[in-house]
Amino acid sequence: MKVIENTIPADIYRQLRVAAGLSPKTQEAAKTGLRNSIHSVMIQHENQIIGMGRIIGDAGCFCQVVDIAVLPEYQGQGVGKMIIRNLMDFINTNLPSSCYVSLIADGDASFLYEKFGFKDTLPASRGMAYKVQ
Repeated sequence: MKVIENTIPADIYRQLRVAAGLSPKTQEAAKTGLRNSIHSVMIQHENQIIGMGRIIGDAGCFCQVVDIAVLPEYQGQGVGKMIIRNLMDFINTNLPSSCYVSLIADGDASFLYEKFGFKDTLPASRGMAYKVQ
């Protein structure tokens, strides 16, 4: 498997999100979001992109790990770990130690993130979301 950094095409991003069970995004939103990423990574197996992840934020005070997506047929094979390891290497090498890095863990994904040092913020704080209509 090959790690490719900072070159996720919008069409692949959109396809991979849906295939992995994440919400769909418009082409325009995908292009804007990808362009504004702090760091991104894709995992390629043979000629197919099978996983991805991104870091977004201001690269100083606050960042968020987002878009962790792995094709269903490759889940449970270490692809998610490859993605998170790459993102964590970037975080630990390039962001200030005072930067607050957060993520939203869906389902059992929290177990993977805990292996890389992420901790549940409850009861001190609770994540909230707002969906633009």
